[in-house]
Amino acid sequence: MADLNNDGVNDTGRGPVEHTTIVETDRGGGGGGVLAAVILVIALLLLAYMFRDSLGFGNKTTEVKVPDSINVNVN
Repeated sequence: MADLNNDGVNDTGRGPVEHTTIVETDRGGGGGGVLAAVILVIALLLLAYMFRDSLGFGNKTTEVKVPDSINVNVN
């Protein structure tokens, strides 16, 4: 109550004012876990690319040796 001249009467002409506070709890989040998973997959792919020679994936040529003839002895 706003009693501006201390006479006990509300000088603003209005009654008590009610205030309402709205708290929103549904934020629609959940994207943080997906983002973390995507970053983890990218990091693993990057590490696999960097260490491909150590992992055995870095051979530039594949050489297969096939003999000219095969000798079979049947006794």
